[in-house]
Amino acid sequence: MDVILVGSSQLSCPPSPGLRRDLIAYEVKVNQRDIEDLCICCGSFQVHTQHPLFEGGMCAPCKDRFLDCFFLYDDDGYQSYCSICCGGETLLICENPDCTRCYCFDCVDALAGPGMAGTVQAMSHWVCFLCLPFSCCGLLRQRPKWRRRLKALYDQESESPFEMYKIVPVWKREPVRVLSLFGDISKELTSLGFLEDGSGTGRLKHLNDVTNVVRRDVEYWGPFDLVYGCTPHPGQACDRPPGWHLLQFHRLLQYARPRHGRPQPFFWMFVDNLLLSKDDRSVATRFLETDPVTIQDAVLVWSNIPAVRSRHSALVPQEELSLLAWDRQRAKSPTPGPAKLVQNCFLPLREYFKYFSVNSLPLYK
Repeated sequence: MDVILVGSSQLSCPPSPGLRRDLIAYEVKVNQRDIEDLCICCGSFQVHTQHPLFEGGMCAPCKDRFLDCFFLYDDDGYQSYCSICCGGETLLICENPDCTRCYCFDCVDALAGPGMAGTVQAMSHWVCFLCLPFSCCGLLRQRPKWRRRLKALYDQESESPFEMYKIVPVWKREPVRVLSLFGDISKELTSLGFLEDGSGTGRLKHLNDVTNVVRRDVEYWGPFDLVYGCTPHPGQACDRPPGWHLLQFHRLLQYARPRHGRPQPFFWMFVDNLLLSKDDRSVATRFLETDPVTIQDAVLVWSNIPAVRSRHSALVPQEELSLLAWDRQRAKSPTPGPAKLVQNCFLPLREYFKYFSVNSLPLYK
């Protein structure tokens, strides 16, 4: 297996820099500047905080981009952006089957060594800088306890109202246990690899009518790691008003929450298929303690899953939402279900729970 060797020091003293990214290596190797005093994402001297994954600093704009983009994933199941700068066009993919991280050519060449991106691209199998323990390649040095540092960065700098859970090492991840209310998401979870088969035996509990469900029932079925709920599709026969689904979701969500003092990751999501009234949406925001976001102008989502807010647009004006809902109900045209629309929002959960399906993908994208 070809990997970048631990302790590699292929980065030699570079000539005087012409590009800003090259300034990082020049300042460290020639001017003897501490890399913690440089933004390793762009080369700026205006360091705001420290990069959580690798030795080096981050300026305020790069920190904001990192917080917005780190947990974004593409349809292929890998991160959308570079794990260092959260940018990049062509990305190198880690081929550890349990890793979803990517690195851009610019960061690899600037920090690991000139030409290193091409070397990695030519390898038959590459394990990334975070998968190798105590990895060091040129200027790129993995931080000890980087998972704890990542959580601290989000807790201190993110605008999210929720505390971030520390991501779980691969060897400690367990299959996710799901409580699915009103909408069956077994197909979506199976396609993402969170369930071994469509039935999800022992891992997914799906309920449509929860009228008589009490706390004792939820505790008996649980514990759960993810609670999902949604309003019905437009035109779907239902003898309950949309607001009932919201209130029942909130009730069972309280039953499913871990007991106080247990730091286990616990996620939830409620999806409105543009059926809730303006007052109902206000109630949802108050009860769930976060604002909703829109996805494809088709659904509203309240959730504590990382990056749901940054992946999708801010809440569109109330008048526009009302028109969209009215047009859809009048046309009665078939639309994708809420679960299908939010499927990729579940991908950040790969940082916390075991997944079973592995795609065979090229080394770069």
